[in-house]
Amino acid sequence: MAEKNTDNGTNGSQGDIQAAKAEWEEQTLRPALEGHGERDIEFETSIGEVERLYTPVENGDRDRDYNRDIGYPGEYPFTRGVQPTMYRGRLWSTRQYAGFGSAHESNQRFKFLLNQGQTGLSVAFDLPTQIGYDSDDPAAAAEVGQVGVAIDSLQDMEVMFDGIPLDKVSTSMTINAPAPVLVAMYIAVAEKQGVPAGDVMGTAQNDVLKEYVARGTYIYPPRPSLRLAADLLSFCVRNTPKFNPISVSGYHIRDAGSTSAQEIAFAFANAIAYIEACTARGYAVDEVAPRISWIFNSHNNFFEEVAKYRALRRMWARLMRDRFGATDPKACMLRTHVQTGGATLTAQQPENNIVRAALQGLASILGGVQSLALSCYDEALAIPTEDAQRIALRTQQIIGHETGVTDTIDPFAGSYFVEQLTDDIEKAANEILDKVEDMGGAVSAIESGYMQQEIQEAAVRQQREIEEGKRIVVGVNKFQSDEEPPKTIFRVDTKAGKAQIERLKKLRAGRDDAAVRASLTRLSETAQSDENLMPAILEAVKSYATLGEICGELRTVFGEYRAPTAV
Repeated sequence: MAEKNTDNGTNGSQGDIQAAKAEWEEQTLRPALEGHGERDIEFETSIGEVERLYTPVENGDRDRDYNRDIGYPGEYPFTRGVQPTMYRGRLWSTRQYAGFGSAHESNQRFKFLLNQGQTGLSVAFDLPTQIGYDSDDPAAAAEVGQVGVAIDSLQDMEVMFDGIPLDKVSTSMTINAPAPVLVAMYIAVAEKQGVPAGDVMGTAQNDVLKEYVARGTYIYPPRPSLRLAADLLSFCVRNTPKFNPISVSGYHIRDAGSTSAQEIAFAFANAIAYIEACTARGYAVDEVAPRISWIFNSHNNFFEEVAKYRALRRMWARLMRDRFGATDPKACMLRTHVQTGGATLTAQQPENNIVRAALQGLASILGGVQSLALSCYDEALAIPTEDAQRIALRTQQIIGHETGVTDTIDPFAGSYFVEQLTDDIEKAANEILDKVEDMGGAVSAIESGYMQQEIQEAAVRQQREIEEGKRIVVGVNKFQSDEEPPKTIFRVDTKAGKAQIERLKKLRAGRDDAAVRASLTRLSETAQSDENLMPAILEAVKSYATLGEICGELRTVFGEYRAPTAV
């Protein structure tokens, strides 16, 4: 057999490379396939098939221009990162999702994590708090403090952040429908600490639109919910310059079963709705867009996740400049927090989740994210133990300090596979976003059920692949073993709910009821007008009106959302 001209593979023209590839396929690949073939599995990402080999030929077909499409870190279109030095200048913020039981118990866990080297806090709220009920409401029975911390009033928020300076520690709060109320409490606590609102650091998720399609912790119908989210966003634009008033979430969309392209497209559609709600009030896009932060989800396909973060930054930059006419580079710059995929965790062989989270975290860093939290190995079973959270935090620290992946910026740039996958994800996401826009935008797509249906169909496909063995999940449908669950599983004390209800009872007995009633009356009147609701919510919070009382007043005005029943 004649020796193949290897020069064609690196320095030749497109035709030379194509000829060399055809020669390789005939002389080298074909005998191997005839001899032992390939594994009988699907080689694919969530958006499509993965080719056997990527070369400059396929990439050249994309008409990619380096300066236009890839560029340099810290510059439009931010494909290679949002900071000029990326992790050579400063590592990402390390966070672990935490919060359970009472405000006091969560305060102790936060201090433990900060002492272990965590650089920011990420608060989990219990289900009653997430849907605007007080702990003594019948709807809250058996759920108080179980999957997060119970926050009923400003008093609880004061206890939770006791001894934690809110101008030095950044706090991310995963709260949506009642986000304006919890942020008002946070601002009020900071002021009691002597920290002015302008110095308060943190983020509220406040992305209520994705609740209707992916998570379910909604209260009001979509349109008044959009108004509340925009009220908080526009209030913070002018009053809390260091606080991110919204963190648009692809995370929950992906964990509900979407593809990576759907995760981007539906999150972007929701973000567009928030921006348009603010610009309709007279705010400039260059004011609003820089205040939007993000949370996305890393799953198990390593290269897909690396490419996803590169694609979504570029897509957002182009959307902001070309559609909205943004001129401030910060308005085009997508900064994101990432939580590794909760839906990828398995109750079987839970220690395997340590490896999954480590690889997902590594993919996120190679994709250039700004903040990271790893889902703990025991989360498929219960709230994480301190040991599990320590392992997750140490995993981030090992990635940052021992692997060398932070030494150079965007190390996968130029990879034939990663560059094509980046293009493919952006193209697929844009096609989905165009469909949503043709329907009239995110709210219309939610009301019609389009987003919900698309995510459900993607989730069903994934589950079917697992059940049929086409998608291997180690320890679940292959490499199983008979073993007992971990002996150390965190359980919230069942007495926590009773103690929380007793504290709430004492609060109501000792507050100024006339001031509470007056503030709730003003809140109701404001809700029936076009005024921004945040000043009225702040007044109610500072009077020690409870979360349930405030949300109940708004329920009376806005009504409650009931998901359509499938026929």
